[in-house]
Amino acid sequence: MFSSKDKTAASHYDTLVSPKTEIIGDVKFKGGLQVEGIIKGNLIAEAGSGAVVRISDSGRVEGQINAPNVVVNGTVVGDIYAGEYIELAKKARIQGDVYYHMMEMVLGAEVNGKLIHQAKDELKKANKSMLEAQATAEVTAAAKVKGDQAGEIVD
Repeated sequence: MFSSKDKTAASHYDTLVSPKTEIIGDVKFKGGLQVEGIIKGNLIAEAGSGAVVRISDSGRVEGQINAPNVVVNGTVVGDIYAGEYIELAKKARIQGDVYYHMMEMVLGAEVNGKLIHQAKDELKKANKSMLEAQATAEVTAAAKVKGDQAGEIVD
């Protein structure tokens, strides 16, 4: 279904979250990310990076996933924004909405949420607004921490 370039990108992973690892917080990345452990936070691929996220059957992500290419064979609790393609393997369990341009779904995969097809331009706009909202939230949180450290109350 995918070109040989896509298969090459999907077979190389720069980062591995092992089955014995739990990460709490957002993960920003480019390249390949293989999740065999637990991530409690959002997965955010660098824009235009052609990044690939693969969640193995032992992997679990509790948060949003925003990446061009996503392969799920584990559990995701949160929305997925796949700008290029998403592959849902036999043991995929998703609780959340899936925004996609191209999809491959194998018999046995479960999605408890909406499947929302979008053109590439629509996904780019949605991703841009989501990233801007996250950046605003980070700035607000940083200002609150500075105010708390100075002994002031910031609302």
